Amino acid sequence: MLSQLCRLGICRNVDLRHLRYFLAVAEELSFSRASRRLHIAQPALSRAVKELETTLGVELLARNRRSVALTPAGAVLLDESRILLQRFDETQRRVRRTAAGEEGELRLGYIGPPTRDFLGRIVKEFRTRYPRVTIILEERTPERVWEMVARRRLTIGLTRPVLPQNAEGLRTLVLRREPLYAAIPRGHSLAKAKSLPWRDLSGKPLITLSRREGVSLHDAVLAACRRARFVPVLAHTPSLISTLLTYVEADAGIGIVSESICMLGEGLPIEFRPLAPAQTVDLVMVWSEENDSAPAEAFRSLLREWKDTGLLWNEPARSESHSG
Repeated sequence: MLSQLCRLGICRNVDLRHLRYFLAVAEELSFSRASRRLHIAQPALSRAVKELETTLGVELLARNRRSVALTPAGAVLLDESRILLQRFDETQRRVRRTAAGEEGELRLGYIGPPTRDFLGRIVKEFRTRYPRVTIILEERTPERVWEMVARRRLTIGLTRPVLPQNAEGLRTLVLRREPLYAAIPRGHSLAKAKSLPWRDLSGKPLITLSRREGVSLHDAVLAACRRARFVPVLAHTPSLISTLLTYVEADAGIGIVSESICMLGEGLPIEFRPLAPAQTVDLVMVWSEENDSAPAEAFRSLLREWKDTGLLWNEPARSESHSG
């Protein structure tokens, strides 16, 4: 009945307070007991029920001095109002949970190896704290993560920095400054040292990610070579890190990778050596304030908590500057 009235536009004049009052009387079949239950005066309760009947244009309760009974219309309204009020109460709870970051959706974009140490663990912790938030994970290239955050297709990105003009309107937090390593074919003469000076790479064929797919890594390699006063010989610039490692395994050159890539080389005939002086690439969290939400704020808070306490990499907290 109520749903039919709403479709006709009549229930726009029905106050939820009136429905709650009617529900109490209909369940108690007594105005006196209902008034005690609602903690309101009985005359006020009687007036509210009468106003509801006038608004709907039907008699809901048959009453006399001794008894109160539901009319057929009142019985229908009792069932409908229970459903409506239950849904409204649940809606209020969901609204509050969403505002508190306890319900909703979080679309998280990330790049693979640099986040492998912590991503699964932190998503598990977030799901424990906020079980009603749906997390959707999307692995993309660094540039693609930025693009999708800027276009509001991702809520948060975990990625490398990009060119400044591509970051307009977005905020960032540096999670880690990751040192660069040389990936060297096993048995190569350069693999004998515990660390490798950049100048020793002069004249050697180098392999690094293409600038389109990894601008921060590519530019960091060029900057380090400039400081070592040589122009690098870029033998190959693949789009995928797995291709880079295959080139190294095939003895096609010396790969330049971030520290997190070293674990990918386990089991391969490749040696990894830190480069000196140290050159780093950042891993950042990026988000748009225009596409913010309570779940996103909750995830950023958790990520900051883990960063500050060293849980991201299971190590003591380090002092790192950040923006955003």
